[in-house]
Amino acid sequence: MGIQISPSILSADFARLAEEVAVISEAADWVHVDVMDNHFVPNLTLGLPIVEALLKHSALPLDCHLMIEDPDRWAPAYAEAGAKSVTIHAEAAKAPIRTLRMIRAAGARASLALNPATPVEQYEDLLGELDMLLLMTVEPGFGGQKFLDVVLPKIHRAREMAKGRDLDLWIQVDGGVSAETIERCAEAGADVFVAGNAVYGAEDPADAIRELRALAEAKTAHPKPIGFGRG
Repeated sequence: MGIQISPSILSADFARLAEEVAVISEAADWVHVDVMDNHFVPNLTLGLPIVEALLKHSALPLDCHLMIEDPDRWAPAYAEAGAKSVTIHAEAAKAPIRTLRMIRAAGARASLALNPATPVEQYEDLLGELDMLLLMTVEPGFGGQKFLDVVLPKIHRAREMAKGRDLDLWIQVDGGVSAETIERCAEAGADVFVAGNAVYGAEDPADAIRELRALAEAKTAHPKPIGFGRG
């Protein structure tokens, strides 16, 4: 598994989303799309119609992170629309196995997200149903929050659990990822990194992605990046 960077458009200019995605297209592996409903989290962002429109203009695959109530109802539609990865929250899903299987059946990678205080151990038996496990490193809902170091041991435990089950599981981290924190995440076992402000707050977003990738690769024994379009 190689390092992958998934810039979050939560930190981009929503009035220029197509252009903002184009800026990162040569350096990133994914476009991370934060879908928030102002119920599961105290913020409202965008939904399926915007994702459908963005799919027409993105050269990168979309990594849709659903921070919403009732993901069991809505998640498969994002995969059916063309998103290549769809993440549901364990705290919101009532039938996670069924929903994860529906996401896969629709052609997307299936991912489960855990909030910082949600133990990873209780989901060990579900790891075989996942293509990716997203460990939130801030409380979900808003960009620009401070990275929570308390999640680092959980990242390590998740990686060890996956090794113990011989799974090809991607571990993604989301929240406060920057040049100051990405190395710790990579050392703990993460290999997919969501970065918002660290990318779109930089003078050159593409250069910021390259720097983040280099820092993470320096802390992993598998530096060759893989992912859609990167080979």
